[in-house]
Amino acid sequence: MTSPAPSHEKFRASASVSITVKDIQKSLTWYQDVLGFGVERAVEHEGRLVFVGLKAGDARLALNQDDGAKGWDRVKALGFSVNFWTTEDIDAIASRIKASGGTLDSEPVDAPWGARFFRLTDPDGFKLAVLKSLT
Repeated sequence: MTSPAPSHEKFRASASVSITVKDIQKSLTWYQDVLGFGVERAVEHEGRLVFVGLKAGDARLALNQDDGAKGWDRVKALGFSVNFWTTEDIDAIASRIKASGGTLDSEPVDAPWGARFFRLTDPDGFKLAVLKSLT
């Protein structure tokens, strides 16, 4: 059943994704080198990088440095995936990622729900998917 959202819930764009990472510099390097993200904004606190806003095309992702206050045993990526939709050639993107040192969790495959996609995992264990609509 679908119905229009109340006027106060009409969003302008998709929600941005912000993840907390163990080593922000390592994650930043991975997202730049493997997925081709550029830095849109960086914040330092007491001489230490603590936040980076990244952008690739229309996709945005924020990295936050974990302060360790809760320990490193946080459960990550259970039932959660960051999905990046593209109009580009999925197989070419997968090849570029592998050539840049990335490892795919699954090779590109056509899904029965109308998309071609593959999955990969970032250095902190977050699950990512790159998808292209087949319709």
